[in-house]
Amino acid sequence: MVKFESVFKSFGKKKLFQNLHLELKEGKTTAILGPNGSGKTTLMKMVLGLVIPDRGKVTVGGEDVQKSAGYRKLIGYMPQIPEFPENLTVKDIISMVEDVRKEKAIRTDELLDLLNLERELNKKFSSLSGGTKQKVGALIALAFDAPLLILDEPLVGLDPISAYRLKGFILEEKRKGKTVLYISHIMGEVEELADMVVFLTEGQISFDGSVEKLKEETGKERLEEAVFCLLS
Repeated sequence: MVKFESVFKSFGKKKLFQNLHLELKEGKTTAILGPNGSGKTTLMKMVLGLVIPDRGKVTVGGEDVQKSAGYRKLIGYMPQIPEFPENLTVKDIISMVEDVRKEKAIRTDELLDLLNLERELNKKFSSLSGGTKQKVGALIALAFDAPLLILDEPLVGLDPISAYRLKGFILEEKRKGKTVLYISHIMGEVEELADMVVFLTEGQISFDGSVEKLKEETGKERLEEAVFCLLS
């Protein structure tokens, strides 16, 4: 579904990715893990076409992200901090994204109910709390029923009930065979949601495999302990 082929990326004098090869399997939920500054968010932004590799190629569904923007309709993206025009209402934001994507958000009602957002539809984005803005980000990411979901810390900032419901929604999407790529620092969440783990250390892949394989190789029963072994 997503491939990185011989990818190089630098920021000034900092060389982040050097000859990166990575394939994210279709129908699997892959957690991108690693310490701060290891390249997790940059990796996601390259998939979205927001960061361009210095060399190499990134493909989504077989399409080179630098040669076509059409592949983006395959993606539902939830950033860690959603940013939308502050003067627009939630309803306006949904319409705006529909216009940009040139398609209808077919799961809006379901997600409005799931996230308890019906009462917020006519409120301006600027007036919403941080947790409610996070819910709007989830709504926009998931409402188009895209086959590839890219979720950056999706549960952070949500109240316990909303986090529980959103996690259940993601698990159901996983059961349906969606390809999910996400970042999280909460290992319990990763253990529950992920099939695969990619662990980055300063732009290099320290581990790429299943959750079970990571536990087996480190001799740990808990994912949190297994990940700590990769850092030590």
